[in-house]
Amino acid sequence: MDCIVSSSTVLIRSHLTPIRPASSVSAKPLSSAQVASFAANRHTLSFRSGGQRARALSATVIRCGGIKEIGESEFTSTVLESDRPVLVNFVASWCGPCKLVYPATEALSQEYGDRLTIVKIDHDANPNLIAEYKVYGLPHFILFKDGKEVAGSRKEGAITKAKLKDYIDGLLTSISVA
Repeated sequence: MDCIVSSSTVLIRSHLTPIRPASSVSAKPLSSAQVASFAANRHTLSFRSGGQRARALSATVIRCGGIKEIGESEFTSTVLESDRPVLVNFVASWCGPCKLVYPATEALSQEYGDRLTIVKIDHDANPNLIAEYKVYGLPHFILFKDGKEVAGSRKEGAITKAKLKDYIDGLLTSISVA
């Protein structure tokens, strides 16, 4: 059985019998497309069950790589000089709403593929960008196309995946990238 054990950034797929009773384990099946797209980074992991025994297992560790974190030094080449639209997500490690929105942005990054690039910028590590683009609340989304901020593209605060998709679809339609 394919299953996911998830934190916000690492997913594990394994073919195992559960160490604990199934009632204490929460798992979601992976689609074959997800398995194919996350086929890198194989590792052997060791799990402990109540300190009684350790089991070594072969699993696939999935590091969701659709969203690249960039800094001030990469901003010009990644965002302003990009040949496709770039949605910039300003975040911080201490920001609860940023953590809530991350899985939705990760999924949408994969869904949009070549039509849109999504990057994230750490608020605390990039004060010049924060000041230049007047980012006052987090998470904060800004869409860039042809090196310029798209008018009316700013969105601030937590948002559901469905609303984020509607927001992005509307922006891509307005700039004729649908």
